[in-house]
Amino acid sequence: MSLSTAVRRPVLADLIARPSTRAHALATDAALVLAGVALVALLAKVSFFIGPVPITGQTLGVIVVGAALGARRGAAALTTYMLAGLAGAPIFAGALAGPAYVLNPAFGFIIGFIPAAFVAGWVAERAWDRKPALAFAGFVGASIVPFLIGVPYMAVILGTVVGAEVTVALVLEAGVTPFIVPGLIKAAFAALLIPAAWLGARAVERRSRR
Repeated sequence: MSLSTAVRRPVLADLIARPSTRAHALATDAALVLAGVALVALLAKVSFFIGPVPITGQTLGVIVVGAALGARRGAAALTTYMLAGLAGAPIFAGALAGPAYVLNPAFGFIIGFIPAAFVAGWVAERAWDRKPALAFAGFVGASIVPFLIGVPYMAVILGTVVGAEVTVALVLEAGVTPFIVPGLIKAAFAALLIPAAWLGARAVERRSRR
């Protein structure tokens, strides 16, 4: 048994009764992945303003999907989300989609959502998602991941495609500073939501045993 297998704990999606055959298990996983895509797509269309930049629920969806589905299914859901958007499905934040979206300065964040969901799932598989404080720490870490890919990608697109003069100040203003507080708020919300879901699941399980 590998170390990763030994320390893995069930995530919320594992509470669903597992089918007895491999085919049914794969079908269940596929349905969970598609449900994750739908949730992220829905939250991507929810936006509000803190300052001049619109803030969407996209990152919240990434964290929740990753934590609820686990690392592999979460990453699969966000990979599917990216590919569906590139195929033309209007599921990204805003109205733009299709292959040309790779030239959008924000596309690097879409790529970054895949490892972010994996990190959120990894956190959940260590049972950090069952206590708000640990969940918040893990989800803040997951929220940082898209910036590690998205910010350099944005700088390249702004400089080569948009033709802007790229400076550190410009990149920070466009892709980092406006999102710090909203990111912390969304991580905190997820850190309350997921543990609450675990409490509800346990309550249902206890009632079913009576």
